[in-house]
Amino acid sequence: MSPSNSKLRIRLALGGVPLTLLLAAVFTLGSLDVPVEPRSWREIIALYAVSSLILMRSVIRLLMERSKQQPGARFKTKMVLGAMAISLLPVVFMFFVSYSLLNRTLGRWFPRPLEIASDETQKLLNDFGQGTLPRLHTQGFQAALHAQETADSFLEHGVATGLDAVWLFDAQGKFLKGGVACDNQPENRSLESCTVSGVQGALKQTLPSGIEIWEGGGKTYFAARVPVELPGEAPGTLVAAYRTGPDFLKRWATIQTNTHEYGAVKQNLRALKRQMLLILFFFTILVLSAATWLALFLAKQVTVPIQALAEGTREVSAGNFAYQVPDQPQDELGLLVRSFNNMTSQLHDSRSQIDEFTRNLQQAVQELERRRQLMETVLENIPAGVIYLDAGGAILRTNSALLRMFAREGRGVESLESLLDADALRTLQQLMKRALRMGVVSREMEAVVSGRMSHLAVTVSSLGPSRANTGYVLVFDDLTEVLRAQKSAAWQEVARRIAHEIKNPLTPIQLSAQRLMRQIEKRAAEAASPKKDDELMQIARESASLIEREVGTLSALVNEFSQFVRFPTAKLLPTDTNTTVYEALGVFSGRLDGITLKTSLEESLPPVRADGPLLRSVIVNLIDNAAEALEDSKFRQITVSTHFRPESDTIEIAVADTGHGISPQDKDKLFLPHFSTKERGTGLGLAIAARIISEHGGSLRVEDNQPVGSRFLIELPVAEISAATASERAGLDSDR
Repeated sequence: MSPSNSKLRIRLALGGVPLTLLLAAVFTLGSLDVPVEPRSWREIIALYAVSSLILMRSVIRLLMERSKQQPGARFKTKMVLGAMAISLLPVVFMFFVSYSLLNRTLGRWFPRPLEIASDETQKLLNDFGQGTLPRLHTQGFQAALHAQETADSFLEHGVATGLDAVWLFDAQGKFLKGGVACDNQPENRSLESCTVSGVQGALKQTLPSGIEIWEGGGKTYFAARVPVELPGEAPGTLVAAYRTGPDFLKRWATIQTNTHEYGAVKQNLRALKRQMLLILFFFTILVLSAATWLALFLAKQVTVPIQALAEGTREVSAGNFAYQVPDQPQDELGLLVRSFNNMTSQLHDSRSQIDEFTRNLQQAVQELERRRQLMETVLENIPAGVIYLDAGGAILRTNSALLRMFAREGRGVESLESLLDADALRTLQQLMKRALRMGVVSREMEAVVSGRMSHLAVTVSSLGPSRANTGYVLVFDDLTEVLRAQKSAAWQEVARRIAHEIKNPLTPIQLSAQRLMRQIEKRAAEAASPKKDDELMQIARESASLIEREVGTLSALVNEFSQFVRFPTAKLLPTDTNTTVYEALGVFSGRLDGITLKTSLEESLPPVRADGPLLRSVIVNLIDNAAEALEDSKFRQITVSTHFRPESDTIEIAVADTGHGISPQDKDKLFLPHFSTKERGTGLGLAIAARIISEHGGSLRVEDNQPVGSRFLIELPVAEISAATASERAGLDSDR
């Protein structure tokens, strides 16, 4: 046997001594009839001082070790607190169980129903007295009205009111008259009353409820007094009474006596409970003291190996992975020490693996940095301008192409307000709102850049949905040169088309003029005759009619082209879509013979930013085209409808017909200036309509109508009305 094991056995034996004494004390106090009744606070304090000596000694020892910062002092403190906490649960449980058993045992000695019955008896008597007293007063006042009558009449009237006894006394308490009802008095006292006059009553006792107990003629009565006026004398007293049992006073005295005796015994019961509670507290402190001593003993067995482990941990943290803990006890802590030594031997191998992982991580970081630089290079060299915004709209990053596009080199961009004008900024904010719902939106817009109007293609991408949005990416493409080239190509196409359209009517005009000149020369060379004059006039009329028709065609072509080229700028104001549709429908009032015009307009539509007359002209043009498409149709119907699309924040205007429809090949060319599906059309009507809708920030497209026909759709963005815009609109309406 090792010396450490011998010391451990000795300590365990010494620790068993107080535990044995504790068990003996519990057995002695619990099984034998040993009186433990401290009679003063000094005895109680002395008892608790002795019982808490071990507990106080252990606590003071721990505090001293913590103040000296001895190794393991904090661990010992935690062990002691933990042992106290663990032992406190069963101790508290046994305390409450013992106290509950004590209460239950004492409760059988003094049952609660008996106490409740006593209390309820007192309450019942008080309630009975308080309920009877008003009735006695009321009937007493009724009997007092007959106080001036004879004794028999006075008594009969009192008994007739329901009383069993009525006595009248003067101011000095002298009996004047009255009596009691007979024992065999009938129930209906209004028909017949039986009284015994002259029977005087005497007060015996007054109950807590205020009602009085009187005796008269060998009977007991509940009575109450009321004042009564006596002629020529001071006010007297009238006593009104109900009959009760003859032994009521004896029962009342018995109840009061038993109640007082029960209260005195109950006070002794409370003193007994306090004594038992003090004893339970005493043993609770003894158990806590024993648990504290045991915790200190066990903590010491644990702290020595833990201190060795702490020393080993400091060596390992300093880089000494070859350190081995020398102290190895033969328990679970010994297993922990051996595991620690194995850990230090494995740390060296792990260190090499960590170094290898670190090198791989550095390579990964370098690769990420290379990719970041590549993205930076791509971002700086693409021709499109890029802006990265946070969720609040603040600019976080821009590229050099954006600075060149907006002539901001060397200055940077602080905010969107410093980059775009008010109209362009409002359009961009609407696109950002739509991007939250749709993810990515694109649109062409105009903005003033460096004092000139630039045409920009804007793409807005939101980095997440509305609730989880982290920002926006804005991409700007400068379309000014592209549009200029497109316009040049368009003008070349228009010039070619005009030359072709003008060349066609010039040939018949030239031929008609040559024919007319030949006829005139022929007439001048020949002799004049009425027949020749008639033939010349016929040829002249035909040639003049042809020239007039072809010149009219050229005039209409020039007018259409002039309208397309010199189109007025749209003045966008908040406009009610349904009102504009009604105005367009008013143009065709009573003019669409044989055509059914139906409407399906959604109510409470939000306003759009539009030029009312221009938008009305587009709708009129679409309805007119639909009417021409129905000329050869058997079922002729035009439907005009409006609808709000919350997913895209737009208003949709639809004009549908039941004609022959439009082929897929013609749909792609339908809005070009030179294309028309009508024999007498110039091809500029739908091109002008598409340009108007484009200036409104919307779109115009065509699709197949179900079951037959075509359906033209206009989509316009919803307007955001501000106070300034509303006042401006009101002013323009008043000017009109």
